[in-house]
Amino acid sequence: MNIGLYFGTFNPIHVGHLIIANHLAQENELDQIWLIVSPQNPLKVKHTLLADFHRLNLVKIAVEDNPKLKASDIEFSLAKPSFTVNTLAHIKEKYPNDTFSLIIGEDNLRNFHKWFNFEYILKNHKIFVFPRNLTQQENIEDLVLPNEFIKNHPNIHLCEDTPLMKISSSFIREAIMNGKDVRYLLSEPVFKYVDEMNFYK
Repeated sequence: MNIGLYFGTFNPIHVGHLIIANHLAQENELDQIWLIVSPQNPLKVKHTLLADFHRLNLVKIAVEDNPKLKASDIEFSLAKPSFTVNTLAHIKEKYPNDTFSLIIGEDNLRNFHKWFNFEYILKNHKIFVFPRNLTQQENIEDLVLPNEFIKNHPNIHLCEDTPLMKISSSFIREAIMNGKDVRYLLSEPVFKYVDEMNFYK
């Protein structure tokens, strides 16, 4: 299978994540997209970050009815913090018959040249880039990158037709903390779980 890897803390997973993942699963050669829940970095404790188990469970219930999307805890067993290149090597070793691509926002592409061993990643994996922080005047095709080698690389695929989602997990957490109704920013099962567990209040 050709699998896309979408990394995130998913704290919590919201409709923006799901719309992007589902769109890319439908519009590209990807057979499936794994939403990889990043474990908490023990050196950077954040009180607003739900426990790894809860965030994984939220992703599971968010995608359980979509065979093209899958929740993954594969980084939970790796050394922390885990570099993406190490995670990719681990996944490739565990699933040698599958092909893996990265899914990142254009904000991460701007800093991709700072990633550990980014040249190796780019040589061995396709990278699908979706718009995230573009202004109305910007186009993903016109990104000014510190490293033009990255932008023009054949393994970089700019997915300019992906919906531009302005929703953020931090906005949702703050809204819940302030007693606001966020039911339309989360899928129904995720909202129910978050509400019943009194998360972020």
